[in-house]
Amino acid sequence: MTDLAHIEASSERLGSFFACALLKPCVIVPAYEAEPTLGAVLDDLRRQVPEAPVLVVDDGSSDGTAQVARGRGVDVLRHEQNRGKGAALATGLRRARSRGFAVALTVDADGQHPATSAREVLFATTDARALVLAVRDLLGAGAPRANRFSNRVSNFFLSLFAERPLADTQCGLRRYPIDDTLALGARAEGYAFEAEVLLRAVRCGMPIVECPVPVLYPPPEERITRFDNLRDPMRIIAVVLRTVHELRHHR
Repeated sequence: MTDLAHIEASSERLGSFFACALLKPCVIVPAYEAEPTLGAVLDDLRRQVPEAPVLVVDDGSSDGTAQVARGRGVDVLRHEQNRGKGAALATGLRRARSRGFAVALTVDADGQHPATSAREVLFATTDARALVLAVRDLLGAGAPRANRFSNRVSNFFLSLFAERPLADTQCGLRRYPIDDTLALGARAEGYAFEAEVLLRAVRCGMPIVECPVPVLYPPPEERITRFDNLRDPMRIIAVVLRTVHELRHHR
């Protein structure tokens, strides 16, 4: 390594140290039946985001998801029954708050989010009150047409009701300000949790930062997803409509 490279590496480590001192971050990985992919996700996070302790929320898996996480020495919370991604995120956020963390980076367990992208989202801003949203290039990543369509539908409705453009409302790679997010009172337990949080965050004036990142889509025969591209967007829209009604009536 050249002297210049040493200096650059040292500067990056120093910058990360000060950013972590400001942010007090952790990583939350909601996981359901994720035994085939979770180990690689955790190993990747350990290499790329060593500054942030990892918490895995096993959402009622019947496979070895919890064992994979415990085998890598991370904190594991478990729902005895599958309750949905939103419930898993809320459980993780509450545990993170009890342990004194200020922000939580959320990373899906399916390996779609490279840890290099997670690191970019984590350090996108030093404002610990900001909600940071990863913005994926779905077309460039070769995402299936159904995924791109459902994402466009969600983006359209959330942008409409939030009264501001939002580039990627479905991506699970985010950085949440823990106290402020829990104070929003989001109730959705499934995938709609992320949409509800976003709407409530915009309405209460929480800073929103969008961070373009690469994303990985494996070949079709290797893809593992629990997201239904027809049913789940409809559920998200229903939660969005309910949330907008509540916000407009100050409930």
